[in-house]
Amino acid sequence: MSTAELLKGAAELFPDEVVTQAQVRHLELPGGVGTFALITLDNGLDHTKPTTFGPQSLANVDAAIDQVEAEAAEGKIVGVGVTGKPFIFAVGADLKGVELLKRHDDALAIGKGGHDVFKRLAALAVPTFAYYNGAAMGGGVEIGLHCSYRTVSAALPAFSLPEVFLGLVPGWGGCTLLPNLIGADRAVTVIIENSLNQNRQLKGAQVYELGIADALFEGADFLERSLLWTASVLSGELTVERPEIDRGEAWDQAVARGRFVADSKVHGAAPAAYRALDIIAAAKDGDLQAGYDAEDSALADLIMGGELRSGIYAFDLVQRRAKRPAGAPDKSLARPVTKVGVVGAGLMASQLALLFLRRLEVPVVLTDIDQERIDKGVGYVHAEIDKLLGKGRINQDKANRYKGLVTGVLDKADGFADADFVIEAVFEEMGVKQQVFAEVEVVAPAHAILATNTSSLSVSEMASKLKNPERVVGFHFFNPVAILPLLEIVRGERTDDASLATAFGVAKKLKKSAVLVKDAPAFVVNRILTRFMGEIQNVIDEGTPVDVAERAVEPLGLPMSPLVLLELVGPAIGLHVSETLNRAFPDRFTVSPNLAAVVKAGKRGFYVYDSGKPELDPEVVALLKQGDTVLTEEQTRARVLDAVAREIGLMLDEGVVAEARDIDLCLLTGAGWPFHLGGVTPYLDREGVSERVNGKKFLEPGVASVPA
Repeated sequence: MSTAELLKGAAELFPDEVVTQAQVRHLELPGGVGTFALITLDNGLDHTKPTTFGPQSLANVDAAIDQVEAEAAEGKIVGVGVTGKPFIFAVGADLKGVELLKRHDDALAIGKGGHDVFKRLAALAVPTFAYYNGAAMGGGVEIGLHCSYRTVSAALPAFSLPEVFLGLVPGWGGCTLLPNLIGADRAVTVIIENSLNQNRQLKGAQVYELGIADALFEGADFLERSLLWTASVLSGELTVERPEIDRGEAWDQAVARGRFVADSKVHGAAPAAYRALDIIAAAKDGDLQAGYDAEDSALADLIMGGELRSGIYAFDLVQRRAKRPAGAPDKSLARPVTKVGVVGAGLMASQLALLFLRRLEVPVVLTDIDQERIDKGVGYVHAEIDKLLGKGRINQDKANRYKGLVTGVLDKADGFADADFVIEAVFEEMGVKQQVFAEVEVVAPAHAILATNTSSLSVSEMASKLKNPERVVGFHFFNPVAILPLLEIVRGERTDDASLATAFGVAKKLKKSAVLVKDAPAFVVNRILTRFMGEIQNVIDEGTPVDVAERAVEPLGLPMSPLVLLELVGPAIGLHVSETLNRAFPDRFTVSPNLAAVVKAGKRGFYVYDSGKPELDPEVVALLKQGDTVLTEEQTRARVLDAVAREIGLMLDEGVVAEARDIDLCLLTGAGWPFHLGGVTPYLDREGVSERVNGKKFLEPGVASVPA
């Protein structure tokens, strides 16, 4: 079947494609070098709708190459360039089309179609050039790899091969061409390591330093400079030198390093990274066609697998649902926030102060019980501002302005009399928080939002003794505040729409993914994690060795093991949340006597790191009192997953969030759970756990799974 027929068939499966045009225009290069054909990739929309490649878009690129191929053969042009619309080069395959594929043959056609089109650039009778003028990802990066030369803009904000992150491989030449261009080790960094580090992006200068691009130019006159450079290359005035690729032991070591990275991140639980590494390993001999065939095969297998469908589902949640929170009131009800008060000046409060300062750029005032604590909190914010200045993230003027905006006062009346939004981050104890809000209500303006950063306590109870409980809202951040995007916004029984709308408006300015949560014990993330951790703890208490319990959940590919997570959270906080949930749901949430003993002994966790890697602390081992019921890893994993599935089912029945998608969004953005799980509900559906425990799947067929 011809490429055109392949793409026509694929286009019929995807009638709603946002089609990218490939417009050819002709330019006279400076210095009398000759006529040059420039192909511009453009979907006709502004930069907020990035250019993608669906089947019809690939067919348009194919047609543009037909034209320039004929012109090159007739000697009418001296070279061909590819560039993008303003701010966007191209961001790869249209994933909405991939979701629709039901057959392995159709998936294979997508891989082959991309290869067949892009390969033609390398086969033209004249040199080809890619000008990475803006964001380039996936297939956008790969079309450029098929060209003879590449330039990149210093203003380019995001460049990556994110496929492994989503559950795919770079399947239009990336796995084969990139190691042959920059060496296996650098290719492993881009394809495996960056991808599995939450899809880390490269900036323009890094693209050049890695050797992916041959030249780096400023953004303001990027295309003009690139064309001048092109003329120098074509005239022979400039010769592009590239280092020789080491195809010996270094190549094998790079692939081994990639396997180590993949094992540490996904523990063999998701196939994409390993398929990509197999192709990189085989690319060592430079046989490009064999590499392309292997990419086609891997792409088709992975497109028909659950991990990719979960990855696309997760990507869609983070990119779309997070921007339009389910159940949020009309944003026109939101009130402006021109000053923020923070009750507390400890580490969490200081992190919050810094975030509000940087995102809202309004005065922020901290209070605490003594001047020493206040000075320490303000000092922390100043030190963090100095770090940003030192890294070149802000200039001196902005640093001075930020420092001028943050203050600390002992008297809440002085600090909060004109605040529009006051958030408390004090000790997690109901009486303390009620007292704080009682004090703030007297001095803050009548319209001010009173927000609590509680992780597990009832927002309604906290507001119950106030004259105006309608302005109290839960505003639960996750640690570290600057990194984890989730913000659980909790509506108390009497919270009004204007207060809630203001909270969502602030969340958006803070660049957080806000999810509306019912005022239920521990909300979403902490409730699920506590059930998850509690079941692990139960198994240990009953007699299963700690290392067996830890290894049992490795196949999930979570960011860290349960007991390392406990260490990060802090055993005392973990114990406190489990006690809160035990009071609410004593039939399902236990309070581990072993965890209580660890907290009482003042231990910070179960492990010591004297040898550089985690080993069970002998003092903790001495504290453990275990029964004689020993489970296998498989039995432990089944028990933990059953508990999580049951809890999520109950949370949805209670209306804690609007639907299962919000549970997954919370776990992805608040707990760093992997995209290949889709958060968790697609994985529970795929493994048969949902039906075993709740009698039904969480998601309808075709959502995070191959359509029937």
